[in-house]
Amino acid sequence: MVSTRTRLLPAPLAVAALGRGLTGCAGEVPMQPAEGANEPACADLTVRLPATVSGLDRRATNAQATGAWGDPVGVELRCGVEASGPTTDQCVNVNGVDWVIDETNAPIYRFEPYGRTPGGEVVVNNEVASGTLTVTDLAAAVKVLPQTRQCLSVVDFVDPSQQAQND
Repeated sequence: MVSTRTRLLPAPLAVAALGRGLTGCAGEVPMQPAEGANEPACADLTVRLPATVSGLDRRATNAQATGAWGDPVGVELRCGVEASGPTTDQCVNVNGVDWVIDETNAPIYRFEPYGRTPGGEVVVNNEVASGTLTVTDLAAAVKVLPQTRQCLSVVDFVDPSQQAQND
């Protein structure tokens, strides 16, 4: 015999409660996949993403070839974006990966693993996460993206014979 005191949750509440149970309190991070998210190299990258980045725990996302860390989100990664060409933006090498840094929207910074195909991007909210720690933590995973170009400095373009004359 079924008790008349048993109550069923309305369907939307039951689904919401189930979703929270599967993904934790933070829930799934809504993201847009990049146009090239279905590239095999993006799958290789995605399976290598670390559990923590800049001290933030990884969260589930709703889009292919993406990653997110923190609650609130401090770091978002997308693989399969169109790779940038040559730029005058700052470029640094961290653990064997060249990163172009776009500071236009500070304290939100965009890091691009330069010269990698398919392209990628990492967006860091500097009020929640450290850009330096983020690119350090992601370098090993990003190395699976084939490198086709590297960052160069002005010194790379100076004729050695001219440099010797200037010294």
